[in-house]
Amino acid sequence: MAELLIELFSEEIPARMQARAADDLKRLVTEALKAANLSFDAAQAYATPRRLALVIGGLPTQQPDVTEEKKGPKYGAPAQAIQGFMKANGIKSLDKEAELRETDKGPFYFVVRKVAGRATAEVLPETLSKIFAELPWPKSMRWAGDSQRWVRPLHGIVAVFDGKPLKGSLAMGEGRAVVFGNSTQGHRFLAPDAFEVSGFADYKQKLAAAKVILEPAERRRMIAEQAAALAKSAGVTVKDDQGLLDEVTGLVEWPQVLMGRIGETFMDLPGEVLSTSMRSHQKYFSTERAEGGLADRFLFVANMEAPEGSARAKTIVAGNERVLRARLADARFFWDQDREKPLSARVPALKDIVFHAKLGTVADKVSRLETLAAEISKYVPGADRDEARSAARLAKADLTTGMVGEFPELQGIMGRYYALNDGEAPAVADAIAQHYQPLGPNDACPSAPVSVCVALADKIDTLAGFWMIDEKPTGSKDPYALRRAALGVIRLIVENKLRLPLTKVFAAAQSEYTGLSAPDISGSLLDFFGERLKVVLRDQGVRHDLITAVMATGAEDDLLRLLARVEALRSFLETDDGSNLLVAYRRAANIVRIEEKKDKRAYDGGVAAAALQQPEEKTLFSHLGDASKGAQIALSSEDFTAAMAAIAQLRQPVDAFFDHVTVNAEASELRENRLQLLSAIGATLAEVADFSKIEG
Repeated sequence: MAELLIELFSEEIPARMQARAADDLKRLVTEALKAANLSFDAAQAYATPRRLALVIGGLPTQQPDVTEEKKGPKYGAPAQAIQGFMKANGIKSLDKEAELRETDKGPFYFVVRKVAGRATAEVLPETLSKIFAELPWPKSMRWAGDSQRWVRPLHGIVAVFDGKPLKGSLAMGEGRAVVFGNSTQGHRFLAPDAFEVSGFADYKQKLAAAKVILEPAERRRMIAEQAAALAKSAGVTVKDDQGLLDEVTGLVEWPQVLMGRIGETFMDLPGEVLSTSMRSHQKYFSTERAEGGLADRFLFVANMEAPEGSARAKTIVAGNERVLRARLADARFFWDQDREKPLSARVPALKDIVFHAKLGTVADKVSRLETLAAEISKYVPGADRDEARSAARLAKADLTTGMVGEFPELQGIMGRYYALNDGEAPAVADAIAQHYQPLGPNDACPSAPVSVCVALADKIDTLAGFWMIDEKPTGSKDPYALRRAALGVIRLIVENKLRLPLTKVFAAAQSEYTGLSAPDISGSLLDFFGERLKVVLRDQGVRHDLITAVMATGAEDDLLRLLARVEALRSFLETDDGSNLLVAYRRAANIVRIEEKKDKRAYDGGVAAAALQQPEEKTLFSHLGDASKGAQIALSSEDFTAAMAAIAQLRQPVDAFFDHVTVNAEASELRENRLQLLSAIGATLAEVADFSKIEG
C-alpha cells in the first residue's frame, strides 16, 4: 500500500475560504479514487494561508483487474443489429468471441472481457489535473494571460505518490502549465527556500522546520494559549471571540501573539466602538478588566518570529499601536460629530434609505413600528405605551450616523449611546440597542418590557410586509431571514411568557401597510409560525405531530397556551387511558372512512338518541356529551389537564362499544346511526386536538 501527498501552493487564500476548500479537495479526490476503483484507508486535508494539503494513505499501487460485460442483440436479431454490435465491440465472430445466454426475455448475446488494472501512478495525474482545475471557490480570478481560474495565483503543485512525484501538470492557458513535483516552500519571510519532500511525515516535519504549522487546530491552540498567557501577565483577560480566533488562524502560518496598549485619550470611547474598530479593521483581540469593561491592552497575531520583549517585537508592537491610533482617531471623529445632532433630528433622513422596493423606506417602517409597538405594549406586562412608541420612532435613527456608516454591526448599540446622550429614558435607549435581538439561537433575548415591544414590532412588521408581497421563504432560500425573524418572535414570546394573540397582532401589522392591498395573511403566517415552533420544540425533544394536532383545531394563536396544550396532550398520551383511547379513535376513524367511501357520503351529522338500542351505545353517547361539555369548560378556563381528563372518561365506554355493538347492522337506519356515533368520537376529541394528526 502507498501514500498520496498533494499540496496546492499559492498566494494567500482568504481565511474564510480555507476550511471549505480543504474539505472540497478531500471530497473530490476521494470520490475520484472510488470511481477509479482505488480503495484507501484514510484521508486528511489541511489548510494554511498559502497552501491546501491532502494526504491519503493505504492506496494500492495498481487498480484491480475487472470484468466488463456488455449485452448485445437477441438471438435471431436482424443482421444489421448484429453487425453494429460486433463493430462497436471489435468482434469478428459472435460464436467465438461472444456467449449466448438465456434471460427472462429469451437468449441474448453477451461480450465478456477481462480488463487489466492500470498502475495507480498512471491513473492519478489526469484525475488530479481535472480536480485541481474544477476546485470550487466562492470567488476566483485569472491573472496574466492564463485562462484557468483559481482563487489566487497558483505557484506550485506537490503530487507525490509512493515517494515519487507524479508525472502530470495543470494547464493554465497560453502554453503555461504548473507541473507536478515534490518541491515546496516554507514561510514567506522566515524560510523562503524550496525543499523536496518524499511523503507526508517528511513534508510535515520539513514544513515545521521552515516555520509553517500545517494543522489549523494547532495554530488555533497556539494563538489561544499565547494570548491567554500575555493577557494574564498584564492582569487582564482576553475578550471571548471565537470567530476572530478562527479568522486569524487562517491568516498566519507561524503565529506569534504580541500585546499593545490603547492610547489613554481613546479610553473614553464606548467599549463597543473600541473593540469593533480593532476587530473589523485590524483583527485585534480586545481585553477586559477583572472588574468589567474594556482594558487598555490589545492583542494581535504576527506571522513572524518575534519573542515578547525582543527588538523585533517592540518594533512590530509600535507599528501596530501607531496604526490603531489612526483608526481610533477616525472613530473619535464620528463619535463627536454624531452627538452634535439628536437622534430625533435624524429620523426624517430615514426617508432616503430604502427598506424594500415594494415596502417603502425605513422612515415608512419606523412609522409602522410606532403604532405596532404601542399596540403590542397592551400585552407586555410593565410596558409603557409612550416609551414603546418613542423607542420605535428612534430605533433606526442611528443608521444615518457616521459611526454606523463605518461600522454597520454597531447599529442599535450606537443608537443607545446617542439616546442616553440626548436625555432619553434608559428603557427607551435600551430598547433601541436590543430591538434587533435575538439574532440567533445563541443570542441574548430581550426581557425589558419596552425592549420586548419594539423587538416584536420590528420582526412582525417585517414578516407581515413580506407576506403581503408574497416574498416568503422557499426551500433553502430565505434572503430576508424571515425564518430567523419568526424564531426571534417565538423566543420573545416564550421566554418572556407573553400572552400575545398573534392573529390580532398580525392583522394590526397588516393594517399599517396602507399602500398595499393583499388578502388576510394571518392564517398563512400562523401556519409558518407553527412550522418554526416545531423546529424549536424538536430540539427540546417535543414531538412535532402533537403541535400539529393541537394547531389543527384552528383556534390557537397564543403560543404559551399552545405549548401548555401540547404538554397536556403529551402527558395524556403517555397514560394507559390516553394510548388506548388513541387506538380506539383510530379504529373508529378507519371504520367511518371505509364506510363513507363505500356509501359515497359523509357521516358527520347528529346522532339520533332515540335510535340507540344497546346499553353500550347509549352509554357511549351519554359520555360523549359529558366529555365534550367537560372539555369545553376546562378549555375556557385554560385547565388543559382537566380537558384531557374529561376525554379520558371515554376510554371504557368506547372499549365496551366495540366489544358488544355491531356497527354494520342489517338495518340501514341503525347502521347509519352507529356510524354517526363513531364519527362523533373524533368530533369530541377534536375539542382538545385533532387525533388524526398524531403519529405512532
